[in-house]
Amino acid sequence: MNPSRVARVERKTKETSVLVEVDIDGRGRVDVNTGVGFFDHMLSQLGKHGLFDLTVKTEGDLHIDAHHTVEDTALALGEAYRQALGTKEGIRRFGHAWVPLDEALAQATVDLSGRPYVIHNEPAGMAPMIGEYDTTLTRHIVESFSAQAQICIHLHVPYGRNAHHIVEAQFKALAQAMRDACAFDPRIVGVPSTKGVL
Repeated sequence: MNPSRVARVERKTKETSVLVEVDIDGRGRVDVNTGVGFFDHMLSQLGKHGLFDLTVKTEGDLHIDAHHTVEDTALALGEAYRQALGTKEGIRRFGHAWVPLDEALAQATVDLSGRPYVIHNEPAGMAPMIGEYDTTLTRHIVESFSAQAQICIHLHVPYGRNAHHIVEAQFKALAQAMRDACAFDPRIVGVPSTKGVL
């Protein structure tokens, strides 16, 4: 029987107060409220399509802008995933997904390597805002999540026109790739690395 892969992380600064709970082996149940509507929608995609149970409650200095709220939430989320993954024994480690959303197509490839690294490419000339969400934050979210989760993420959108579709396809692809990488494989004994540690 595999151990429960759950975590609870609280992050408090002068700018934000964040609570994140994650169950990697969930059913895609989400309860998310950051005060940034489109970001909530993206976190919901991560939970739903990754089959991760995800609770996120953030209060931030939105009177300034969404940056601190989004950044600190992504950092806490990454820390929660890192804790929940534990020793990573028996997991597949690598995950990959292509996800279309109408005219947009996103590719995500992840390695739960213990080494944060991000490659992020998306079409130039996207609309700068989706509601109160600054579209330049997408890369920063992925970088912040990767840094704390200690995983390697490659996200690529070869084409797309609608900013909403371009960003959402990325979160759905990341969810699918993470779901694949976090999955247990009964043939794997111990940690899937010749180093013996991830």
